[in-house]
Amino acid sequence: MTTRQSPRRREVLDVLRSAPSPLGVAETAERMGVHPNTVRFHLDILVAEGLVERRAEPSPGPGRPRTVYSALPGMDRAGTRDYRLLARMLLSRWASADPATVREEAMQTGRAWGGHLVQPPPPFEEPTAGRSVAVLLALLGELGFAPQAEGADEPGGPPPRIRLRHCPFLELAEEYGKVVCPLHLGLMQGALDRLGAPLTATGLEPFAEPDSCVAHLAATRAA
Repeated sequence: MTTRQSPRRREVLDVLRSAPSPLGVAETAERMGVHPNTVRFHLDILVAEGLVERRAEPSPGPGRPRTVYSALPGMDRAGTRDYRLLARMLLSRWASADPATVREEAMQTGRAWGGHLVQPPPPFEEPTAGRSVAVLLALLGELGFAPQAEGADEPGGPPPRIRLRHCPFLELAEEYGKVVCPLHLGLMQGALDRLGAPLTATGLEPFAEPDSCVAHLAATRAA
């Protein structure tokens, strides 16, 4: 992931950072060789982004206080991000463990996060399969899975499966599916358990078809 900043705005920021004291619009424009209005436009954006501080400085003589700008200290947030590389580094370490251990730990992690990402039903409200599946579909949609319920046995009944038409971690799932896919299954199980649902996710078929994965649902023993 990359956060981009216009070259001109970066130049304004560099000028402020290299200055020994705060600069006004005219001084900044002079150092850059551009019109003050151009500098003022970029300074307003930098202030709004929290990268530059604007303040009034008392005038040495009669007249209004002078408005000056200074760069705020902190890491440059306009550079490159590579969270995929970070994820690959962590997943490669995890994937090198025993396959059975990897699967169980991934599912446990998914269950914990699934329970964290949904709100339990109100007290004294009996959780139904239909409502629980609707909440699960909403969660999966928010996460970017583009879910679609399929194969309901009866009108209004729970679907025996959910088709996931998009994977928000596609490249990682292709490379480290034995970690990522159990994580997804555990997430669905954790969400349904948190909801007190009378059904759970029993399995996940990665890339069941070229354009989708399929999660299978079934009634719990308690139901």
